[in-house]
Amino acid sequence: MHSHRRRNPIRRSAPALLSAAALITGGLAIATQSAAFATTTTHSTATSAAAVHTHRLCSQPSKPGYMACEAVVRTDLKAQKSLGRHDTPQGFGPTDLQAAYNLPKDGGKGATVAIVDANDDPNAEKDLAAYRSQYGLPECSTSNGCFKKIDQDGGSNYPTPDSGWAGEISLDVDMVSAACPQCHILLVEAKSANMEDLGAAVNQAVKQGAKYVSNSYGGGESADDTKADDQYFKHPGVAITVSSGDSGYGVEYPAASPYVTAVGGTSLKKDSSTRGYSESVWGTSAGGDGAGSGCSQYETKPSWQKDTGCTKRTVADVASVADPATGLAVYDTYQASGWNVYGGTSASSPFIAGVYALAGTPGSGDTPASYPYAHPDKLNDVTSGSNGSCSDYLCKAGKGYDGPTGLGTPNGVSAFTK
Repeated sequence: MHSHRRRNPIRRSAPALLSAAALITGGLAIATQSAAFATTTTHSTATSAAAVHTHRLCSQPSKPGYMACEAVVRTDLKAQKSLGRHDTPQGFGPTDLQAAYNLPKDGGKGATVAIVDANDDPNAEKDLAAYRSQYGLPECSTSNGCFKKIDQDGGSNYPTPDSGWAGEISLDVDMVSAACPQCHILLVEAKSANMEDLGAAVNQAVKQGAKYVSNSYGGGESADDTKADDQYFKHPGVAITVSSGDSGYGVEYPAASPYVTAVGGTSLKKDSSTRGYSESVWGTSAGGDGAGSGCSQYETKPSWQKDTGCTKRTVADVASVADPATGLAVYDTYQASGWNVYGGTSASSPFIAGVYALAGTPGSGDTPASYPYAHPDKLNDVTSGSNGSCSDYLCKAGKGYDGPTGLGTPNGVSAFTK
């Protein structure tokens, strides 16, 4: 297969990874969301405040055929290297997310959720242990059979470490843990961020028996995408989730593949409603930072997708919290400083993979991306916000299906099974 990934104009305009010196001197990307976190001795929550500062964990690809991870970190909040006896990390933790999305605390026992990322995180298992210990989640280690790390060929010849992708890996394994504490986690590390290596890692995850595979990366669409679909993402009976993107209105691959669940992003806030939480689109009408959405240029519209604004595949299908301004507590120590608040649709993809695992094993011949379309009433419909300046549902939330949040966010697990 030819190398075929190029970043689209929206992604190319996104800020590249910033150096520590740039951050200190104020060279910060600003996410214009309207929330920040207030930490108390009992919990972390989202409250109204000024715009937040972020930077992307992964630099933009330097050559065609390569992907960028979809994770961002808050830089206006000081990293917490250690916590006092009565402290909790800033950002939403597992209890918050389980409550917000009405998830069972027991479920998915023994199910394996695979995480596909590029490069190595040497501290992945150690950092995962710290996250799970902090929140009282069951141990998930190599020794007890819950955690496994392999290279894209199934062995232990791990690729070169990379601090950006290591942060991405920490976010991914923490979000699977938050959604499905009883799930096993398989980390498959591709030797590079080239789509061919990442695709080989997806195939390896399925070969290893994973029925749920999360991909938190993306690049611009290409006419060759349909070939990649058949090579890497056509796995009946496997729920494959993909981040929709972090650059607002616009479509990325592999989120556009008709074989995957494209996962958009929301801003999640605590409130006084019966649910206890409210959500809006992650993004602004000005575009820029925010969940990706729109019409694919090349991918055929799947039979189960019925919206009328795109003749081809529409992104996204479902969503969950991704806004760094209402972001997630993540523990990462590989060239990082411990507890940080992360966001991006890199958070929502592994979280939704965990929700699929809670819902149970997909039918052997099914494309699980179709499941939510059969149960839209089992989701939280997100009806406010936008991720760009288009004139319709492709970038604006409203009743029913919309591009940035798809059919909505989890309200239990019933929408994620046949």
